Amino acid sequence: MSLFRHRDYRHLFTAQLVALFGTGLTTVALGLLAYDLAGADAGAVLGTALAIKMVTYVTVAPLAGAYADRVPRRVMLVCLDLVRALVVLALPFVDQVWQIYALIVVLQSASAAFTPTFQAVLPDILPDERDYTRALSASQLASTMESLLSPVLAAAVLTLVSFHWLFTGTSVGFLTSAALVLTTRIPDAVRSHRGGVWDRTLAGARIYAATPRLRGVMGLNLVVAAVGSVVMVNTVNYVRDALGRGQADVALLLAANGVGTMLVALLLPRVLDRVRERTVTLTGAAVLLAGIAGAIGLSTVDGGSWFAALAVWATVGLGTGLVLTPVGRVLRRSSASADRPAVFAAQFSLSHACWLLAYPIAGWLATEAGFSTTWIVLAGLGLLGAVVAVRAWPRADHDVLEHTHDDTTDPAHLTDAIQVDDGLWQHRHEYVIDREHDRWPTATR
Repeated sequence: MSLFRHRDYRHLFTAQLVALFGTGLTTVALGLLAYDLAGADAGAVLGTALAIKMVTYVTVAPLAGAYADRVPRRVMLVCLDLVRALVVLALPFVDQVWQIYALIVVLQSASAAFTPTFQAVLPDILPDERDYTRALSASQLASTMESLLSPVLAAAVLTLVSFHWLFTGTSVGFLTSAALVLTTRIPDAVRSHRGGVWDRTLAGARIYAATPRLRGVMGLNLVVAAVGSVVMVNTVNYVRDALGRGQADVALLLAANGVGTMLVALLLPRVLDRVRERTVTLTGAAVLLAGIAGAIGLSTVDGGSWFAALAVWATVGLGTGLVLTPVGRVLRRSSASADRPAVFAAQFSLSHACWLLAYPIAGWLATEAGFSTTWIVLAGLGLLGAVVAVRAWPRADHDVLEHTHDDTTDPAHLTDAIQVDDGLWQHRHEYVIDREHDRWPTATR
């Protein structure tokens, strides 16, 4: 694959892969540590830890994006890996539940800063759009492989040593990631014109709110979270309680979902060479809604159907891959270089805000009202997101937009995109023009 001939990308991808598997091992070990400390209350402890993780992601990512152009990105990524390695090494020594929560805040804050910064680096080291598209597919494939194989790897390790050694393995993974990043030539981010911390922190969200295609992406994030929460939260109870099957079948059903996502990640780069991102992502949203409709149908059948469940979970995986894989291309096309860290941080934060909304519905409502009611509510939430995506993202989403603007505009007051109608668009000279000054020949969306 020509993509992996890029030395810097090859090192970064390997660093991502190692860190992902380290994170997967931490998830398994954290559950066992919670049980070791809290016994029957382990579920509540783990649920609280995951809620802390999501809240941290939502709040810390934009703040980290505000400083991504103020420090060398390679130094920033290495330091964040080192922080994660130290926190994970400390976890086996905790003996109080509150200590878990405190360390989770530090660990997930580092991850919330690392992930969008890492994602914003890829467009700079892979300027060719085809290479970048394949990198996005490889990242999606790596994430899916991690979710499938980390539990298997953890189980193999646990047959030989206690779960505390999983934390050691995770720490080694983060240290390896740091070493690989250190050997990579990463260009520093273009410094943003925005001066204030608050202005830089909110920059990504403001660009999202002003850009029609990004408002569409926000709707798609809601579809993914609403339908994906069925898989993430309800799979265990559905397999054990509704289908009456064993623990191994929980893993198989989750694997069916992962296989669907992997299939899309492998095939989509060729599709995106010919089909626009809007078409692909909206198709993914339709597939996701079809998947949750199938799940609702299954929930009304006494005893369920194992093979139908496999098909439904795989369908959700297909839809997830169709939506998430092209999003990086959309973000790159919708931001100037100086704003790219803020936009990627905003996507990370806003997408996790959707998960923070969907997770409690899938968990608490299913406990009180059952699968059918819960999945109907989530389907309604997903449908709302799909409607927002269709209405917000213009069908005629051209790369070049004809316009003019006033020659008297003072260039000193121009920023990195142009405002046309209700959208924030990137000018080919990387200027932002207010609507009343809108008189230049062309602009690039």
